[in-house]
Amino acid sequence: MAAGSSADHLVVHLDRSAGAPAPWQQVHDQVAAAVDGGRLVPGDRLPTVRALAERLGVAAGTVARAYRALEASDVVSTASRAGTVVRDPSAQRGDAAARAAAASLAREAVAAGLDDDAALSLLRGALAAARGR
Repeated sequence: MAAGSSADHLVVHLDRSAGAPAPWQQVHDQVAAAVDGGRLVPGDRLPTVRALAERLGVAAGTVARAYRALEASDVVSTASRAGTVVRDPSAQRGDAAARAAAASLAREAVAAGLDDDAALSLLRGALAAARGR
């Protein structure tokens, strides 16, 4: 599949037997496996939440939960116009480093007794300095 194309043919099968993972977890795991296996590549657009939910016969909230978990895992990103797309792994590395730095800043701010506004003000100042403003 070419980057930027639609993954409407994404194959997801739900095991509805007792003891199977929750449906949202199955969707998450199968999409992540498709990305890991190269069947979905950066820029590929996933089916809409509604379309995949209808195809699978589940509530839209089930698919939305899976997509949110995929987004939290940096497998996909969601933008209102572009929909949900597979992320570029190189962007994931940069995002992961920024998240780690943000987590470190948050721990330091809490340890220093700063409130949220003060910590955010420090971050805004550091961002402005990094951008040369």
